Amino acid sequence: MKWKAIAGVTVVLFAAVLILTVFVFFGESEGSKTGESEVTVSKTDTVLLRDIKNNYPPTPKEVLKYYSEITTCFYNEELDEDKLAALARRARELYDTELVADKTEEEYLEDLKEDILAFQSQGITVSGYTVSSSTDVFYFEEDEYEFARLYANYRLRQGTEFVYSNEKFLLRKDEQGHWKIFGWDLVEENSETTEATE
Repeated sequence: MKWKAIAGVTVVLFAAVLILTVFVFFGESEGSKTGESEVTVSKTDTVLLRDIKNNYPPTPKEVLKYYSEITTCFYNEELDEDKLAALARRARELYDTELVADKTEEEYLEDLKEDILAFQSQGITVSGYTVSSSTDVFYFEEDEYEFARLYANYRLRQGTEFVYSNEKFLLRKDEQGHWKIFGWDLVEENSETTEATE
């Protein structure tokens, strides 16, 4: 009789331990899944994680697309000092040596902060951009350098209105064969706005 009672208690205890183990195991699995889903990488982090030392954008179009991603981060993301400085350094890595020589890193960063504050004070964000198609890139040579001219059209949003900023970029190929931004100009200022449909 005692053996039956002991066996019954043992079975109940074993079942309780088994149930507790299952709850703990699945509880940890769910917790780790939740933790994994909570980890988000910002647009800025994605841009900065790109390894351009070993994987530099191969064409003028790709250089300008990457530069436009950086620009979007400047004007759309909440950036602390470190992230802003890292993005500014990354942008300067895409610049031609002559363009880099125009300003020190500190001067560039200060001018950039002023531009960003001006955008923020007016509630302007960059809602999108388009870059010239590969067939619309104009290549030419001058003073023994290879150049490429192409366009980027930035869509700026202010409240429910959109303004388009069309810019012409000039890139020059460096000694390593990398296309670097030599300069840019505003093509035309389009003051026409449209109501947001989003």
